[in-house]
Amino acid sequence: MVLPWLEAGAKAGKKRLAVLIDPDKTPPNRLSSTIVAIHESDVDLILVGGSLLVSDAMEATVQHLKAQCNVPVVIFPGSPHQISASADALLLLSLISGRNPDLLIGQHVQAAPALKRSGLELLPTGYLLINGGRATTVSYISNTEPIPADKPEIAAVTALAGTQLGLRLIYLDAGSGAMNAVAPETVTMVRQQTHLPLIIGGGIRNVDTALALANAGADMIVVGNAIEDRPQFLPELSSALKA
Repeated sequence: MVLPWLEAGAKAGKKRLAVLIDPDKTPPNRLSSTIVAIHESDVDLILVGGSLLVSDAMEATVQHLKAQCNVPVVIFPGSPHQISASADALLLLSLISGRNPDLLIGQHVQAAPALKRSGLELLPTGYLLINGGRATTVSYISNTEPIPADKPEIAAVTALAGTQLGLRLIYLDAGSGAMNAVAPETVTMVRQQTHLPLIIGGGIRNVDTALALANAGADMIVVGNAIEDRPQFLPELSSALKA
């Protein structure tokens, strides 16, 4: 089970590494270099999904990764349609940083019957969008404003509210293609307000940024765009993070 493993790792102070794969950008026929990099690295989790998928490669991508990698595959859904029973689990995201009721509960209601039939392990996750310096697909599609980067106290109390609501994970995301990653100061302030496993993604392009976030309190670092054109970044990051 993925959730108890994540919770135990966070409690023990272990730093995890996840790879985010967008099936539109890297369908199965373009995954070879990424899979090689995963095999050369100590990757803990593979996330699959995107804010906007225009192809039908989701299921094929999940199945291909399951066949080629001995790493749990977790869906990072951008809509109620991004469900694959072939995966190990699904991040059940609630966009608690926004005020769009559709992403707080509406889409969850739509997806509930399919999720029940799928048998997937569900990971209730408080999802916070943090301003990464420019508009991203997730902010446009979700029709929400990200939390200002210079207002870490808003992120902190939002994460606290998510904890009090009974969510099990907190995910701070600057968004795919963000100019800037979430600030370490924001991570530190959020960490002070919640004991939940803390996942950070978006705009992480170098080892120093990832290490700063890990030292600030992140339990899992997520990279996506940075490895699409530079797969060798993954083993570099893995070695540094796990050291």
